[in-house]
Amino acid sequence: MELREMRAFVTVVEEGGLSAAARRLHISQPALSQTMNALERELGVRLLVRSSTGVRATEAGMTLLSEARAVLARYDRALSAVARHTAAGGGVLRLGIPLELPGDLLSAPLAELAGAYPATRVQVSHLSTAAQFEALRGGGIEVGLVRERPVGHDLDAVLVVEEHLGVLLAADQAARITGPDGIALDALAGYNWVGFPRSGSPAWYDELTAILRSHGLDLGPTAPEGQELIAEVKFAAVTGGGGFALAPADWSQNLPDTVVWSPLAGHPLVRRTWAVWPAGSHRRDLARFVLALDEQGPRRSAREDGGG
Repeated sequence: MELREMRAFVTVVEEGGLSAAARRLHISQPALSQTMNALERELGVRLLVRSSTGVRATEAGMTLLSEARAVLARYDRALSAVARHTAAGGGVLRLGIPLELPGDLLSAPLAELAGAYPATRVQVSHLSTAAQFEALRGGGIEVGLVRERPVGHDLDAVLVVEEHLGVLLAADQAARITGPDGIALDALAGYNWVGFPRSGSPAWYDELTAILRSHGLDLGPTAPEGQELIAEVKFAAVTGGGGFALAPADWSQNLPDTVVWSPLAGHPLVRRTWAVWPAGSHRRDLARFVLALDEQGPRRSAREDGGG
């Protein structure tokens, strides 16, 4: 059982309902419901009784509530005790981010950081995954959001986002191949993928292209080094015909009339984002920011539908 699951359970019982608890935790209600169901399966007991008026804890749930509160209180005391021996917050917290993050991913963690450490100023830079790893190891940034989990013991990581990718196509072409569950990946054979350079995120690139190739897809011309897969690049390639691009369901860009987004049938492509920071860091403001991200739990595509 993880600490975030304990916090989620305590919040559900305190709020008396999943909707109110989800708002307090800044996560979706379906994600919170899945967490509660998984917790009951893990423990092998029913913890909550759900009704039209909300939820209440069972006898087993009340036992867990008491124990979870004690564990969380002890955990918070431990953090406070250790914090006395570590560097205080303040100064600049440099954050690296990729393209296409969910719009509200950082709002709550940044607000919590500002409330706890008002002297800390956050400086955000857009960097590829590879560039963020280099900056983290070289002291250029304190925390990054990357598309692949780091290898080795010099960096710590926590999963914060999982997105099912859908496809962008010219509207007339999408109309011909879209089925009741979306577009089958095999149906994109003959279209060129509008991709990103492998050097920006090698592990994610290899995972993605392996799946595309296994469905008989043509990867098309290699993306030039330094090209950022911004919306304008995707739209131009897709509108010109013969190409497809990938994007998450809640993509913040407004689509032109000539381009449509469709889910991929079976959701074969999942893009993950990790928060990563140097192992052994003693910055308390960094720890608070990462903890706030972790307590949200891995964010998942709202419609269960992901560049580089």
